[in-house]
Amino acid sequence: MAKTEERLMVLDTPTLYFRAFFGVPDTITSPDGMPVNAVRGTLDFFSHLISTYKPDRVAACFDADWRPAFRVEAIPSYKAHRVLVEGPSEEDVDVEEVPDTLSPQIPVIEAVLDAAGIARAEAPGFEADDVLATLAERWVAAGAGPVDVVTMDRDLYQLVDDTRRVRVLNIGKGVAKLEVVTDEVLRGKYGIAGRDYADFSVLRGDPSDGLPGVSGIGEKTAAALISEYGDLAGVRAAAVDPLSKLKPAQRKKIAEAAGYLDAAPTVVRVVRDAPVMEHDDRLPREVKDPVALAALAEEFGLKAATGRLVKALAER
Repeated sequence: MAKTEERLMVLDTPTLYFRAFFGVPDTITSPDGMPVNAVRGTLDFFSHLISTYKPDRVAACFDADWRPAFRVEAIPSYKAHRVLVEGPSEEDVDVEEVPDTLSPQIPVIEAVLDAAGIARAEAPGFEADDVLATLAERWVAAGAGPVDVVTMDRDLYQLVDDTRRVRVLNIGKGVAKLEVVTDEVLRGKYGIAGRDYADFSVLRGDPSDGLPGVSGIGEKTAAALISEYGDLAGVRAAAVDPLSKLKPAQRKKIAEAAGYLDAAPTVVRVVRDAPVMEHDDRLPREVKDPVALAALAEEFGLKAATGRLVKALAER
């Protein structure tokens, strides 16, 4: 019987290579001594995911802008603690602070993916999260099949949708121990579904992204409020409704956070219609450019890792 639908896998590539960089010893080096721990770890992530979940289409999503202007305009503290400070820059852009031995590895990862024929996707002015969201939205809107979103960023739980068959594969504990996150899982953890996660995250806040949240409202309270009042708009309406069951202290905190609550959704909610650059996400069974791949493997000491990737592509 002919296959009537395909599985799309979209990967938060910056998360993968940061996870690999900090998870694989930096004693893994190329023949000339350059650390390639992030490269090897990232390639092994791809090999494992392809072998285990057997996607038909894959897009390795990248940041074209890791700190988009529209999010910084909404909340200036957004990712501000990650900005590299080295004095005045000739360009009016923020540079992300990346470990010195990681930066040279990123172009190698890109080159290996290109040689293998694994699509890279990005959108000018947007983060990888927005690319992931846009590709997932396009796929499910077309009724093409299920989507696996690979990340360790909990904010992408907002994409989870059991009805539309979108799930998150959270690699926070490594790909071998990843957590498959569905609406059922989110309800068990937080009492909310994926569609509620962005509003929940706005209330709770996220210090890792420079988002303060509403003072005095933690994870449990945020989830309870969203469950009780439906969404962020419902919570804010309850705060000014004298007949609602909100406690006076909660009303006060929500009122005091009005400016933040006006701006935060722009930052937290992923963009689902970003201008993603054209790419071919069909996953090949044979690498696109074996000569280039072999040369990269030789130069950077990646023969074993590229061999595992070639095998994963051929055997899926």
